[in-house]
Amino acid sequence: MFFRTVSNFVRNEVYGSKTIWKICNRLSSTARRPEIAEASNLTDIGTRSIFSEEHDIFRKSVRRFFQEEVLPHHSKWEKEGQVSREVWEKAGAQGLLGVNTPAEFGGIGGDKLSTAITWEEQMYVNCSGPGFSLHSDIVMPYITHYGSREQIEKFIPMMTAGKCIGAIAMTEPGAGSDLQGIRTNAKQNGSDWILNGSKVFITNGWMCDVVIVVAITNPVAKSKAHGISLFLVETGTPGFKKGRKLEKIGYKAQDTAELYFEDVHLPASALLGEANKGFYYLMQELPQERLIIAGLAQASTEWMFEETRQYVRQRKAFGKTLSNLQTIQHKLAEIKTEVCIGRAFVDTCLDIHNKKGLDSHMASMAKYWCSEQQNKIATQCLQMHGGWGYMWEYPIARAFVDARVQPIYGGSNEIMKELIARKIVADK
Repeated sequence: MFFRTVSNFVRNEVYGSKTIWKICNRLSSTARRPEIAEASNLTDIGTRSIFSEEHDIFRKSVRRFFQEEVLPHHSKWEKEGQVSREVWEKAGAQGLLGVNTPAEFGGIGGDKLSTAITWEEQMYVNCSGPGFSLHSDIVMPYITHYGSREQIEKFIPMMTAGKCIGAIAMTEPGAGSDLQGIRTNAKQNGSDWILNGSKVFITNGWMCDVVIVVAITNPVAKSKAHGISLFLVETGTPGFKKGRKLEKIGYKAQDTAELYFEDVHLPASALLGEANKGFYYLMQELPQERLIIAGLAQASTEWMFEETRQYVRQRKAFGKTLSNLQTIQHKLAEIKTEVCIGRAFVDTCLDIHNKKGLDSHMASMAKYWCSEQQNKIATQCLQMHGGWGYMWEYPIARAFVDARVQPIYGGSNEIMKELIARKIVADK
């Protein structure tokens, strides 16, 4: 009865909202679900044992949103260097932002598997522009986990509605993966703070309404890690200036920007959490950020495989379709096997994370492996497209350039290997 009710609700085009979750939480499914290796298509709905029927219902609504509200406009956004404000508000209206944020804080109240569906479905349309995952699953958790009641009440409902876009500013021109190398600082002035510094490569940076800024607040601490704090800085605050939208080789519809802070006066209420605890907060949240990158990479490989399979079954060479050539068949067999292996590991990570058990070691493994695989598979799939794969009008070209940043941001893969190795060689 409840399944039919939700299905009718989705068909009536009111999809992805809090109402769906109230109904879905009363559903259950015990039937065995096929893994993607068993499915006819790697992106089929109804697969993967970590999900249930209520997740399928949500996935259908998310898939429809990205196909109807994002994909048709993405080429235009690539030319403009940013998505529209309208798509943010539409995503909010459909319940696609703050999915894993508790309802009592103003979020949707879904589980971590549900928010993972939004990452995956965005990659299944090959549209990298909307910075929804960073907004919902990186920025919002900082506020709900460490923010005051006033901060939560001020920002979270508006962020869930897509009316307040969030960003986080860690990276600086001289400090990338090494967070202890940052120079942006905030000095106390009575009970207030004065912020100075600059940040670069900030996702959602041009469009953001609020940004979490990582700054040094105790320069004489025994290490920089013990003197870092986080601040919530709103657009329009005097001294906070946005630089240019950065022109990248990929993620062209993503408004990545430079940010500048010149004697920005912040009230005590702008401090997120406790002073000098920022590095600890960052370390607590980084496993989820790295899992998101892994999830995006994995979903992209699934999309690339299906896109390429469709292409080689239509494209002719030497009097036959490419798919009839043994070299192509063997390459597809290799790619599918590698993709399915990756999916098994990522789903294990998602399941553990949904139970609040994922550690930095495993998240780093997922981020490193999946982002490397994404680039490898992007190269192979583009190669099977031949010269057309090098044309921007073909989606595989976009997937190829978008993949390149994945081993870099969220901590470079060289850093991931360091983190993985530490646990391997540590004394027990």
